[in-house]
Amino acid sequence: MRKLVGILILGLMMSGTASATDNRVDGLRPDAPELAASGKYAIGVRTLQFVNKGQTDILKVEADKPLPIYDRPLTVEVWYPSDGAVRGGKYDNVYLRDGKTQVTLYGQAARDAVPENAEAPYPLILISHGYPGNRFLLSHLAENLASKGYVVASIDHTDSMYHDKAAFGSTLVNRPLDQKFMLEEMDRLGKDPNSFLNGLVNADDTGLIGYSMGAYGSVITAGGGVTKAATELSWGAPAGTLERMMAGSEKHKALLDDRFKAIVSIAPWGMTYGFWDAEGLAGVRVPMFFVAGSVDDVSGYEKGVRAIFENTVNADRYLLTFENANHNAAAPIPAPAESWKPVDNLDFVPFEHYADAVWDTLRMNNITQHFVTAYFDNHLKADDSMQSYLAIIETANDGVFALEKDGTPKPEHNYWKGFQNRTAKGLRLEYRSKAN
Repeated sequence: MRKLVGILILGLMMSGTASATDNRVDGLRPDAPELAASGKYAIGVRTLQFVNKGQTDILKVEADKPLPIYDRPLTVEVWYPSDGAVRGGKYDNVYLRDGKTQVTLYGQAARDAVPENAEAPYPLILISHGYPGNRFLLSHLAENLASKGYVVASIDHTDSMYHDKAAFGSTLVNRPLDQKFMLEEMDRLGKDPNSFLNGLVNADDTGLIGYSMGAYGSVITAGGGVTKAATELSWGAPAGTLERMMAGSEKHKALLDDRFKAIVSIAPWGMTYGFWDAEGLAGVRVPMFFVAGSVDDVSGYEKGVRAIFENTVNADRYLLTFENANHNAAAPIPAPAESWKPVDNLDFVPFEHYADAVWDTLRMNNITQHFVTAYFDNHLKADDSMQSYLAIIETANDGVFALEKDGTPKPEHNYWKGFQNRTAKGLRLEYRSKAN
């Protein structure tokens, strides 16, 4: 009886903990670094539908037959600065990792709010989720950046979502193509008098945030052509359909676009499976900010994300490492309450898809918001003051926090700017300049 009561109490405690979060994507811990907080703008959000015509239908490719063509549908969530909208809103019918359960998420964005038209259009940021995922997986970053004067478009990648997950080859081929297509479409809408985005978005200054397979796509988009071996994998893209991303090919060169000015690549997948080599990664020309967990067992760390970082020698780049974090470092929203329960079509609890065994998700989100703000403000808004948040001592554990009573730093103070005392533990930020 005592054991049964204990189990019931524990269950109630866990249930209370989960529901207390109210499925919010916009949390801010008291120990969050300085730039993690929301910006001055209220936020609007709208859902848009696009069709990329004349694409190869990877799911229907057959050996020795002409490549089948279809019109590829893409749903996109767009966040933007709003004119006087009340902060607060929700996202309904959002699929969880099991592809069946639908939930409601809560945040700061108001549905269909009136845009805030500034003197100049806002820089554009695209978000590209993992495999599987959806357009809301990084919605905390989308809202945060929109509140700081960006238009943010997060893509639902067809064949890569929780509820429509299909053959991996579709993700391999379509991920960078979707990213380029959405850049084109957002640029078009920014000049369309009939669109609410008219005059609101500046696609000439575009950033990209990719996570896992979205980050795989971001490396290709940045100029990292894949190896020939990667195009021939039996479990990869069929019938040579990945060859258009091969290093040195004319088709890959045609995919590159100088409107991409800065890229955040979180746990990029592919290096440990031979998708890149030093020659291919030398093609990266866009400044990169890599993020990784040091024990990532999906994308790999030393031979995975770090190897990509070290070999992108022709681009300025950073690597932010969360010590002892796994593949979920820095990207997903906090696990929705409904994901805490086991499901019958997965051999793991969906909670594991969003969470890390060591790091608190909200803590990682706040740290990522801080650095992504500094990085994009510096590269997309030419705000040189943000460099001081990036030009910091490499290993946070080596930092010394020493302030006078009035808050002025003592000579020995070299703690990470924007972090409270003791709050940067377990982090490392490395920088490499591009080759001359």
